[in-house]
Amino acid sequence: MVSHGHRRRRRTAAARPLSALAAAALAAASVAIMPAPAAAHPFGDPQTAAITLDEQRPEVVRVRWRAGGPDDLTLLGVSLGVLPQDRVMLDGAVDYRHTDPATIASSERFTAYLLRQIAVSAGGRPCAGAVEPPMALDLKGAAVDYTCPGPVGTVTVAVRMLTDLNPAYRTLVTGPGGQRAVYESGKDSHDWTLAGAPAVDGTGLGRSAAIQIAAVLGGVLVAAAGAFVVARRMRGRRLRPRRVR
Repeated sequence: MVSHGHRRRRRTAAARPLSALAAAALAAASVAIMPAPAAAHPFGDPQTAAITLDEQRPEVVRVRWRAGGPDDLTLLGVSLGVLPQDRVMLDGAVDYRHTDPATIASSERFTAYLLRQIAVSAGGRPCAGAVEPPMALDLKGAAVDYTCPGPVGTVTVAVRMLTDLNPAYRTLVTGPGGQRAVYESGKDSHDWTLAGAPAVDGTGLGRSAAIQIAAVLGGVLVAAAGAFVVARRMRGRRLRPRRVR
């Protein structure tokens, strides 16, 4: 005879594959939902930029840029000659200090770099940029106002921030009406509708993610069901009494 304790242990052992597969399903769903910030560029979170149209001045386009992390600012400061070269170690590690953002923000070299790496044009004509003095470069970023020849509806915005330091840098950019774009080396320009921009429907993205998650979970459940059937068959064979010849 098989004791109840042995049966409970066998049931627990048979349930272990299901628990492991359920954990795998949750992990797969988390990967499908959550982005991977480290994949955006080699040093951490991606840099971001927001494009807006001045409500009081229809000819002015504002671009606010923000570095992905403080180490990126320090690396930029070293490349501009604002910070000493020894702040970047031989192994690539960056010696960040809390005074770096203010030092960089007050530099004319940083102002010139912003205007060189971010450009706005309307109707094929460039818009003149003016940098707003950054108050907290590491927290709020830097804002540049671009004055175009006249009221704008659609503009072309180029963002090349930090790609001259490493081509793997990317910038996540947002615009009016939920418009979004990813800037990277070789793909650093995009057209934006600022006046009368239609709202972008985000349900398609959500539906796509839901389909991917459902497919992952469906595959895991099928595998779990198969493992459960195999476990039951194996347990039945072990519990089946042997015939005495």
